[in-house]
Amino acid sequence: MDLCAVQIKTAARCPYISKTNHLCDKPIASWKSRKMASFDVGKVCEIRVPRGTVSSHQSFVVRAMGKKNSQNNSDSSSSAGNGDQSIPEGEGLKGNNPPEPESNKKSQYKATDWREFRAVLYLNQQSMLNKQDEGVVHESKSLGSKWAHPLSAPETGCVLVATEKLDGVQTFERSVVFLLGSGTRHPQEGPFGVIINRPLHKKIKNMKPTNLHLATTFSDCLLHFGGPLEASIFLLRSGPKKTVLDFEEVIPNLSFGSRNSLDEASGLVKSGVLKPQDFRFFVGYAGWQIDQLKEEIDAGLWHVAACSSNLIFGGTQSSLSSSSDGLWEEILQLMGGSYSELSRKPKQDF
Repeated sequence: MDLCAVQIKTAARCPYISKTNHLCDKPIASWKSRKMASFDVGKVCEIRVPRGTVSSHQSFVVRAMGKKNSQNNSDSSSSAGNGDQSIPEGEGLKGNNPPEPESNKKSQYKATDWREFRAVLYLNQQSMLNKQDEGVVHESKSLGSKWAHPLSAPETGCVLVATEKLDGVQTFERSVVFLLGSGTRHPQEGPFGVIINRPLHKKIKNMKPTNLHLATTFSDCLLHFGGPLEASIFLLRSGPKKTVLDFEEVIPNLSFGSRNSLDEASGLVKSGVLKPQDFRFFVGYAGWQIDQLKEEIDAGLWHVAACSSNLIFGGTQSSLSSSSDGLWEEILQLMGGSYSELSRKPKQDF
């Protein structure tokens, strides 16, 4: 049986794969290609993030101040970013201050993508609220290598974490779904993704695939159950210094493809750009009608979260373990609060 040769029964639920199992050609507006806003020198820019539980007139403020490039007198910063520097409130606002020696500058956390920047804001917002409740002065926290926090609505690249209401539903019980598409780009689209914590405990070669690339290049790759709908999808991790143009990028450095992308995928391995372990193969996928997922979230079936890419891709590496609940528990614990409490509850007996 060719694992990737299964035709899709409901193509409308998976908009990126047509009835012939081809990826649809769609222009993608990459955030990297957009021009960054420029700011006048000496003016302070504020980003305000509502505190949610706090009254609406209060907000968490991030301040940044423009500074002239040391190599020229232009108001615009250089492409290398040498003209920008974060200025704490009350410092650097008076002129004629001597530049700080490079040896004395403290290294600051630099987010590699906007999701990490948002996670830092959320982490410090929650920390500030907790410190205020305790009457302690707030101190900024750094983002760890693994992180997760709740979202108010699903988005491409988020994860859906099953709640206790799905206990007893064999397919989705304690599952984590990585959303490849949120269903917001076109009216006919519906959200779809793959379950990333359902190992099949088999390698591709054990299934005797007829596809040459699966039988050779990817024969030792592990298989995972991606969902109840028929189609085969793979994830690939490209890394920050590798550009993969033939695949749909979901979050920075993590893309996906289907059967008709196997030639390109195998070529990347043969050319040494990627390795077989940079791929994850899924049999089946999960899909919803346009409003169906929103209804399930409103009914309390799913928690919506953003999490670090090493959790998404690394969560499939525990495929030889006896339990698939590990990633589900880890994400809930990182989300904290009531989510962490849920991770310790025994399964509901239905």
